[in-house]
Amino acid sequence: MLNLKKMAQPILGMELSEIRAVLGETAPAYRARQIYQAVYRQGIASIDCISTLPAGLRAELAATHSVGRLEPVRHFDSLDGTRRYLLRLADGRTVEAVLMPEAARDTICISTQVGCPVDCRFCLTARMGLERNLTAGEIAGQVLHVVREHALDPRDARVNVVLMGMGEPLLNLANVLKATRLATDPEGIGLSPRRITLSTAGIIPKIAELGREPVRPKLAISLNASSEEQRRELMPITRKYPLKDLLDACRAYPLRPWERLTFEYVLLRDVNDTDADARRVVRLLARLKCKVNLIALNPGPGIPFETPAPERVASFQEILKRSVPCFIRKPRGRDVYAACGQLKRMSASGGNQDGRD
Repeated sequence: MLNLKKMAQPILGMELSEIRAVLGETAPAYRARQIYQAVYRQGIASIDCISTLPAGLRAELAATHSVGRLEPVRHFDSLDGTRRYLLRLADGRTVEAVLMPEAARDTICISTQVGCPVDCRFCLTARMGLERNLTAGEIAGQVLHVVREHALDPRDARVNVVLMGMGEPLLNLANVLKATRLATDPEGIGLSPRRITLSTAGIIPKIAELGREPVRPKLAISLNASSEEQRRELMPITRKYPLKDLLDACRAYPLRPWERLTFEYVLLRDVNDTDADARRVVRLLARLKCKVNLIALNPGPGIPFETPAPERVASFQEILKRSVPCFIRKPRGRDVYAACGQLKRMSASGGNQDGRD
């Protein structure tokens, strides 16, 4: 018999052992695996669609559980091929996920919180504040929605996932790690851990905790400044987690043999984009196995900074790449508020799409 204490819970977000507990000890073990694969590998729409289960078991399970898919509200298509999805959660709140297709790969950017508690001065999402953490099912559900909509195969090496949407992933670490296990399980979604990257503003204790996990995403650090004082102005979280301590945590981070840290640096015109800033960044990152992604500011309403000229970005990169691999991240989806730092549930014209602020 089903465990009635699990009534009304979504299957999406459950690991195999949890599905076994739902079915109870009398059910054959393979039944749990059939449900698990139907939800995560086949992407079924409802429990009634799990044709490998006997009709009676389907009916019994459907009476107490749902698959837990996220509900699409609307999507916005950019001129560059990027698509931004607004997805509704079971409680009526909404989050965003983005697909960035390229010739050699497809990148899915997903959210880990509704809003964000980290008050970065150049980010639209920060202006929302934090509404709540996402569950593991809601995090993994974004990946499943995008791959289903675009007929992508998560096991294909061209599919990448970045936890760089709404929220600070390390402040929802338990759910992020569970979602990562579901996403990378060969019996489940089937992504490679090498193709999942988590971006953090620098929650130092959680960086160490992440490093102890056997199954984890790659780590990216939002640096965005060349000095303690500058970073404190742009990212107030530095007052709690100083830049020096953050870099010490990065040096202590247990990289896997194939892995290097990524540092992200948002360039703000006449604020942190000078050649002197670039030289200071080189000194900060000395003796770290890392690369740097430069991001020219993606503007938004109410953001009190400007985007630097392309020549300034190129000059900054030229200085860095003499000492560390350095890349300029091409902006994607700016026209539909899908680019890095722009996610705030905005309509393509700049208004708030779901009525929240």
